[in-house]
Amino acid sequence: MPDTPIPDDLVGAFQIDGEPVRGRVVRLGAAIDEILRGHDYPDPVANLLGEACALAALVGSNLKFEGRLIVEARGAGAVRYVVADYDTSGGLRGYCRFDPEEVAAASGGFQRPGARSLLGEGVFMMTVDQGPDMDRYQGVTNIEGETLALCAEQYFAQSEQTPTRVRLAVGSDPGAWRAGGFMIQHIAGDAARGDTAEAWNRTQAFFETIGEDELLDTELSSDRLLFRLFHEDGVRVFGSKPLRAFCRCSEERIVTVLKSFDAAERADMVEDDGKIRVTCEYCSRVYALAPEALASA
Repeated sequence: MPDTPIPDDLVGAFQIDGEPVRGRVVRLGAAIDEILRGHDYPDPVANLLGEACALAALVGSNLKFEGRLIVEARGAGAVRYVVADYDTSGGLRGYCRFDPEEVAAASGGFQRPGARSLLGEGVFMMTVDQGPDMDRYQGVTNIEGETLALCAEQYFAQSEQTPTRVRLAVGSDPGAWRAGGFMIQHIAGDAARGDTAEAWNRTQAFFETIGEDELLDTELSSDRLLFRLFHEDGVRVFGSKPLRAFCRCSEERIVTVLKSFDAAERADMVEDDGKIRVTCEYCSRVYALAPEALASA
């Protein structure tokens, strides 16, 4: 056992020394446990959302400005929708919409059904949001392959023409959810670098040795994992950013949304105790509001 606990809820960047390969690695402990336990989803759905959150942190942590990176997949299968939202302060949140009976049926015969089994035919999207004064950028590809990792690889190949490899892992042993992710990207050759294909192929060979257990191991730090993989070439780590479960919902936002409905529609929302209740899909917090609090314009 290590003398001190291995830090969790961090995402960091790295570069292979002298090679045209950059990457990022993420490990999630308490943050992903809070997100997944807040929803109490069936395990296959929780696994899918955990992978989406890890992927959002991997990709979003590369943003060079204040904003958000949103990972989404929509389909016609048992899971209709999965979304994970990362903001550059390190906040993570996410949720799924699904049919419980269809999820149970899709899980039959699978130890862990992946994105394609759960979502079916559909689309995978990444959206960059730089705030209300800037246009959003969104890239969309069809769901390809069985996992969200394969969807992300296809996205980068089609939308950004950047060769990318991604590995994601989610687990709940011993009783708390954990997630991890690892991503490498190929920097294209140029006159100075020359042909970089051989270096990329070698790095991919090391990448293929990564096990899901290593991404979830509470006794294996990201630095040690990187050294284990790339000590022969050398690897430069550029620090890490903390991550946390965080939702931007608030009573003020809920009031604004409810005021967008007319009085008759709001009257239909009133429950037997005289309150209107709204549940945040991201964090499951329930807001109970009196109708008279919404009467003003």
